[in-house]
Amino acid sequence: MKLKAMMLSTVVGLAAVVAAGQADARDRIQIVGSSTVFPYTQAVAEEYGNITGKAAPVVESTGTGGGMKIFCSGVGEKTADVTGASRAMKPSEWELCNKNGVTDITEVLIGYDGLSIAVSRKGTKLDLTKGQIFLALAAEVPVNGKLVANPYKSWKEVDASLPDLKIQVFGPPPTSGTRDAFVELAMHKGCKELDFFKTRKGELDKKAFKKFVKANCSRMRQDGPFIEAGENDNLIVQRLDADPSAFGIFGYSFLFENQDKLAAVMIRGVEPSMETIADGSYGISRPLFLYIKNAHRGVIAGLNEFVTEYVSEEAMGPDGYLSERGLVVLPDETRAQVQDAATDSSGMTRYTN
Repeated sequence: MKLKAMMLSTVVGLAAVVAAGQADARDRIQIVGSSTVFPYTQAVAEEYGNITGKAAPVVESTGTGGGMKIFCSGVGEKTADVTGASRAMKPSEWELCNKNGVTDITEVLIGYDGLSIAVSRKGTKLDLTKGQIFLALAAEVPVNGKLVANPYKSWKEVDASLPDLKIQVFGPPPTSGTRDAFVELAMHKGCKELDFFKTRKGELDKKAFKKFVKANCSRMRQDGPFIEAGENDNLIVQRLDADPSAFGIFGYSFLFENQDKLAAVMIRGVEPSMETIADGSYGISRPLFLYIKNAHRGVIAGLNEFVTEYVSEEAMGPDGYLSERGLVVLPDETRAQVQDAATDSSGMTRYTN
């Protein structure tokens, strides 16, 4: 049995190498993934092109979920080399990659990002709790001791201390890692602030309560106040600039780059900034990742050089050009570990230990 398993492993390995070898015909690196990671990757792609004189990588904003599907579709010329993600790879995505022969992957934590809720500088600034965010945007909310379809149309109906302003929030679609992160960091935590869910927590064991929260706190409302705006966060920025009564959800980098047009909504009195995201005082923040297909290294021209540029101090260091675009950089020790793992093609360990 061991000999048979070894032979099978060898055949699979050779097939992967052959498939990757087909990529010789492609002279440009192909990158997909998160719309939040996109501007950072695009900046590195441009710098790579300037430094090397080679064609800059093709970078597509497909959303985190969409990027994972493309990245995990197989090895070879017709598949992506790298995907960006605004959350960690899910177990189901790891299984899809493995099923399709993508078994050697390097996971790179590139930095941190805050999820921003923003409004036009001409609009009304808010200071919200996560509980208020949940009540404004959830499909179902507790009323008189039971969950019902969300009846709230204005922020004042959510909480009397808030302005009498129509709830109108543009946000990412379900395929977006930003949506996944927002649900986990704002919606799930927001519902736990409410008495209805606190009562259920006291009645259920830990596993059952977690399941209850996931089932009842994940769905965004679809009756108008929350509007899915696609994967292009720049379109949300444009809509907020055109409509001062509307709010938008996107990564901090888009707020950072549009501070002349937009203002942040505070979360319990704290605005998103490099400092508040890094120290954890801003309540809605998340890690950002790159995933690299190691079977394509040494086969796709320039892939190793591109990865080296991405994790260089000039890019992701404290004074690097990515921090100038809004990326919250990693602590020195963590960054050094990430840089070594990326350049050494270290295999992903999240689901292998």
